[in-house]
Amino acid sequence: MKNTLTDLLKNYRETGGNIISLLQETQEAFGYVPKEAVLYFSDELGISPSRFYGVATFYSQFRLKPRGKHIVTVCCGTACHVQGSERLLNSVKLELKLSGEADMTEDGMFTLEKVNCVGACGIAPVTIIDKKVHGKAVSDKIVREIRAIKVPHDAKK
Repeated sequence: MKNTLTDLLKNYRETGGNIISLLQETQEAFGYVPKEAVLYFSDELGISPSRFYGVATFYSQFRLKPRGKHIVTVCCGTACHVQGSERLLNSVKLELKLSGEADMTEDGMFTLEKVNCVGACGIAPVTIIDKKVHGKAVSDKIVREIRAIKVPHDAKK
């Protein structure tokens, strides 16, 4: 990790980059912005960690924790909520064995995201699995889609 961070910092200094570009390159390298990276950059640049976190939490593009290989997004906006998105969300949580605030499976295969609106109210409720939109989604179909993804993974064990 340190070699990668050193390279990112070198590029930052050579190009006169900014905190946003440094965080973007860090996320591109690791899939998220690790705490260790923020602390390293803070020490090396003499910039408070709170400035890095301020930028990272202001922009929704940044993730401060790892994500699973497969992303399941459940829209819980008004139209989707009225059409039963909470039932969908609960079914997905049960299928992925997620409890409490957990949003990633223990094996790192799935991340579950609950979002406020995906802008597809006409086909509510909406679930997105690995960028594929499932409109008028029902729990049984979404669980089958997740299981279809799980099967090849489970077969490798």
